Amino acid sequence: MASKTAGARLEERWRDILSAHARTMCEIDRVLHPHGLGASDFEVLDILATAAPEEGEQCRVQNLVGRVHLSQSALSRLIARLEKDGLVTRSVCMEDRRGVWVALTSKGRDLHAEVLPLQRAALARTLGA
Repeated sequence: MASKTAGARLEERWRDILSAHARTMCEIDRVLHPHGLGASDFEVLDILATAAPEEGEQCRVQNLVGRVHLSQSALSRLIARLEKDGLVTRSVCMEDRRGVWVALTSKGRDLHAEVLPLQRAALARTLGA
């Protein structure tokens, strides 16, 4: 009986986490939509801005895979879209031809700076911070 109760509590906690995640992602999508971004787009821009703080600094796509909650193929499509919009550039890693580098453009860095307060405010609203 106690194990069933513990299992039920664990499941309830898991559902609460999923619910908070869904509410937060929807709110971020809502506030970023007028700027042509979604929550996953912003996440990539934010990681790049943090991981490569100087313009032109690059980050390997492989390093993004573990930090953005998308499959490798979905992440590749997202990066291709960001590149098409002029927000990032991609280049092949010369040391390892299988690797791909990605970097923010000045346009991407400017858009990230513009929408960062909106994303942080959405986090504060939905997560109660």
